[in-house]
Amino acid sequence: MPFGLSTCPSTFMRYINAIFRHLISKSIVLPYMDDVVIPAANESQALEYLKIVLQVACDYGLEINFKKCQFLHNKIEFLGHIIENGRLFPSPSKTKAVINYPDLKNIKDVRRFLGLTGYFRKFLPSYSTIAKPLSDLLRKDSLFQFYAEQQTAFQKLKYLLSQQPVLSIFNQNSPTEIHTDASIDGLGAVLLQKSIHDNQFHPVFYMSKKTSDHERKYTSFELEVLAVVEALKKFRIYVLGTSFKIITDCDALVKTLSKKELNPRIARWALYLQEFNYTIEHRTGSKMAHVDALSRPPHCMLIQNSVHLQFLKAQQADDQITTIKTLLETTPHDNYIVKNKLLYKTVNGTDLLVVPDEMQANIIKTAHERGHFAVLRTQDLVSKDFYIPRLKDKVKKCIQNCVTCILTNRKRGKQDGTLNPIEKNDLPLHTFHLDHLGPLATTSKKYKHVFAVIDAFSKFTWLHPTRSMYAAEVISRLENQRHVFGNPARIITVLKDPHLLPPHLKITVKSKTSFIFPLQLVSQDLMAKF
Repeated sequence: MPFGLSTCPSTFMRYINAIFRHLISKSIVLPYMDDVVIPAANESQALEYLKIVLQVACDYGLEINFKKCQFLHNKIEFLGHIIENGRLFPSPSKTKAVINYPDLKNIKDVRRFLGLTGYFRKFLPSYSTIAKPLSDLLRKDSLFQFYAEQQTAFQKLKYLLSQQPVLSIFNQNSPTEIHTDASIDGLGAVLLQKSIHDNQFHPVFYMSKKTSDHERKYTSFELEVLAVVEALKKFRIYVLGTSFKIITDCDALVKTLSKKELNPRIARWALYLQEFNYTIEHRTGSKMAHVDALSRPPHCMLIQNSVHLQFLKAQQADDQITTIKTLLETTPHDNYIVKNKLLYKTVNGTDLLVVPDEMQANIIKTAHERGHFAVLRTQDLVSKDFYIPRLKDKVKKCIQNCVTCILTNRKRGKQDGTLNPIEKNDLPLHTFHLDHLGPLATTSKKYKHVFAVIDAFSKFTWLHPTRSMYAAEVISRLENQRHVFGNPARIITVLKDPHLLPPHLKITVKSKTSFIFPLQLVSQDLMAKF
């Protein structure tokens, strides 16, 4: 093949598949580009298959570099995987690259890291839910914000691949089961087969998928069916044409799929399932913990060495924490536990790291600045991993002093007037409430309104008949009342006429005009006095 042409790889692969197509269909040879694997059950079968493959290569004039060949090996490395004795491992060279991967600085780093770890996702239970904080950064118009949640996912994926996970190689003649589960956060499934060596089921392939925004609105039953459909799409090349079991903790799934009338979405999925030869078996959730974890994001807290030392020094400097740790050495307690020299408090079955006083403000500030959340949201984020006494009060104090929140939430435009409740003074004639009642039936003197003045302290009421609600008549009545009772210190009114008060009354009275009372409420109060 000539070098440099973009279609060379695909052309070469098509040529190799055409040459070995009759051997590929019988699983005698597994080619990928210029790498060819010849699987066999024993040495004699391997020699027989090798002779067939070499003869085909000779017939078509293919040259073989024997220095790069390995014959009759029980362990080989192929496409980043180690194959040994019917088991599959990630290649140590690949996992080492993941373990030593540098910190993520931008979106490109996130994309590269997920591409590297995603290649081995079949080895990792709950991969999609663990990687969700990182994969969310790849969304369109998403900002690169690498907080504690993203750091936890980054470290968790590196840790899981460092544990050398193992899968079995699929055997078409072995009993096969697919275990599925679903939650609002994701779908999970595992393909298992019974081993002929220990008669136990071992994982062949893990599948996990993060639910989309649309799928998160599905009912729990629809999510369970979707988990089965997605699992069969993923494992199709293994289970199509064979009989297998689907194990689920959804009892309704077993009964509903056999009904004649289904909603359109379930009916479409049920039609797809008819392509497979399966039986559905229900098991309680307590017996499905291994697959239940695939669909739910794990609750974990990974502490890096530098952070661990920082917490350790701070706890050692805190007298109260030191006293509790000393007491625990002689007297165990149900609510406290020491792990890795750090003190934890058990709250509702979860061990929360006890935060020393000097670090509390920084922990709360970090949680709040993840999105400048309100009190309850910030409190939930902190209390998920840490224990801080009187947390709510400290969160409120942090938010009240947050400059970004103060500037963002500052009220703009017209400010509100004085709101309820209105303070009462201990003296009569200090505060007057003004209002009009009417229009009423017109009297012989053409009065049709009642102007009311109510003393806030004593509830004493002056009623003045008026012909209109204009300011001139209001001022006249207030003048008459001022000569007898004097000026009040404050007037509260729903009258919105800017010319209500005469000049000398504005000077001698500290007036507040408030519009907090609807007119009908004050009028109802007046009606009660008749």
